[in-house]
Order: sequence, then structure tokens, then C-alpha cells
Amino acid sequence: MELEVQSHRWVSRKPDWAAAVVSGLVAGAVAMVIDLLWTTLMLRVNPWHTSHLVAAMVLGPGALAGNTNAFDIGIVAVALLTHYGLGILFGCIVAYVVTGFHYEGSLPVLEVVGGVLGMLLYFFNFYIMTQVFPWVAELRSGAYFCEHFVFGMTAAMVYWKFARPRND
Repeated sequence: MELEVQSHRWVSRKPDWAAAVVSGLVAGAVAMVIDLLWTTLMLRVNPWHTSHLVAAMVLGPGALAGNTNAFDIGIVAVALLTHYGLGILFGCIVAYVVTGFHYEGSLPVLEVVGGVLGMLLYFFNFYIMTQVFPWVAELRSGAYFCEHFVFGMTAAMVYWKFARPRND
């Protein structure tokens, strides 16, 4: 039996971008379901408020004027496009890291890497990006930390599942 040892040193390789996009979309959907379940079942908060906070990143703080708990199709559409656009971007980042460090061979290691990237994304979103979008700081919580952790793990796992095998 031959044991194959794979180096995890950085080697620039082209990810499977289609799989990266799919991983970002799927992980975004999982994160959205977690958010909706958490806000409505556990916190007993109206889920449309989060849509207003996300849409305001594109539309400006004016999207937060008035009743942010009301359903508004325009606000929800912008929030969905923003959420999934950022999910795709993060899925591409996960794919770039996974292929660059050759983590495709071990699902457990891949899940840890995805979880760590998700945690880094949480800190980026809620401690760095809040310098630009201060209203998002109200979402800082353990629930959103866990959501980002699961998001990263999901993005990594879906990328692993759908990426075409490489021969390099």
C-alpha cells in the first residue's frame, strides 16, 4: 500500500470557479435559513429588520428610515442580491484557499479550514466593515458567529463535493 503525502504549502492553482459559485450560493442559503429560524423562533424578532440592515449597505442609511420591521419587496430584493453576491464572493475565496493549500484531499481538514474562514469572515463583517456600515454592529452575537462558522464549513464542503478533480 502506497501512502501519498500531500504538502499544504501554497501553490497557486486555478479553482473550479463554477463549484465555487455554487458553494457560495448553497452556503448563503443555509446561513439565511439559520438566520430566519434564529430570529423568528428563538428571538421572536421580525426577520425583515435584518433585510433592511443588509439592503442599507447598498441603498444607504435611508433604507433604515421608517418601519424596518415591515416587508418591502424592494428592500428584500436588494438584501437577497447583496447576501448572495457576498456569498458567491466568499465561496470563491474559500475555493481559492482550498485549492492553493491543497486541502481537497481531507474532508475533516477542509471543514476545519472552512469553519476558520467563516469565523474570520464574522470578525471582518462585524468589526471591520462596521466602520463603513455602523448599523450592522447590532447583529454582533454568538448566533451570528455560529452562523458564519456553519457558512464557512458549508461553503468548503459544497466546494469539495462539486469541484471537478484536478490532475496537477
